[in-house]
Amino acid sequence: MSKVLKIDDRAEKLLGILAETYGTKPWNWHTRQTPFQVLIGTVLSQRTRDEKTDEAAKALFSRYPSPEKLASAPEEEIANLIRPANYYNTKALRIKEISKIILEEYSGSTPDTISELMRLPGVGRKTAACVMVYGYRKQALPVDTHVHRISNRIGLIATRTPEESEEELWRVIPERYIMVYNELMVKHGQSICRPIGPKCSSCPIDKFCDSGAKMNIS
Repeated sequence: MSKVLKIDDRAEKLLGILAETYGTKPWNWHTRQTPFQVLIGTVLSQRTRDEKTDEAAKALFSRYPSPEKLASAPEEEIANLIRPANYYNTKALRIKEISKIILEEYSGSTPDTISELMRLPGVGRKTAACVMVYGYRKQALPVDTHVHRISNRIGLIATRTPEESEEELWRVIPERYIMVYNELMVKHGQSICRPIGPKCSSCPIDKFCDSGAKMNIS
């Protein structure tokens, strides 16, 4: 006789499998740095592939590793260093502005609350949440379009926007997985649960996934 798992039980089981499959340590270089570098790296990551983000971040921080250095750096040189990232000219302007604000208004210390981080130019809720999780190791749920997509595809939530997804995910994700939820969803999305052509036959959580119509277990 089979039974249908409650949503919180299913979240616990599938996240445990994903943690065992992928590990919980960040894969991306820019998410393993200082809070300031996580912030700038996440700004660089907007509409940019992870490998290009890391390439741009490494080049930038090898020359200008701090807000003090970046605030006085020529904007053209910043743009040249971060050229692997998409929209590098716009991001160079934002990075310089962010660095100046942190230097002048926060004495060189990166803000450690979502509300303060979101006051910075080019910093939305997802970027701020990434700084909290990866930079400060404080509880937050970074939800971008990929995390929104996968969370809905596997059936943990049923929402229309990333903002709605974050609100719902706080209700269904077990507390011990809050800090690693973004990491696990990103890894799963890169490895298996792709936007087009997901590798369902190789998925370690297929029996817990709505898209595979396999929510029942014995």
